[in-house]
Amino acid sequence: KKLWGGEFWSDGYFASTVGKHGDEAMIGKYVKDQGGEYKKLHNDHQLALF
Repeated sequence: KKLWGGEFWSDGYFASTVGKHGDEAMIGKYVKDQGGEYKKLHNDHQLALF
């Protein structure tokens, strides 16, 4: 069976969620390990309620 043109994973794209065990440092480490540079895009906290 072919899956999406013969590839199971997408080339050069990663999507995930960050739960209670993940934070900005973990995301920065992932980007660095992939050979890129991490840039913080937002200064506000998405989940802040007040």
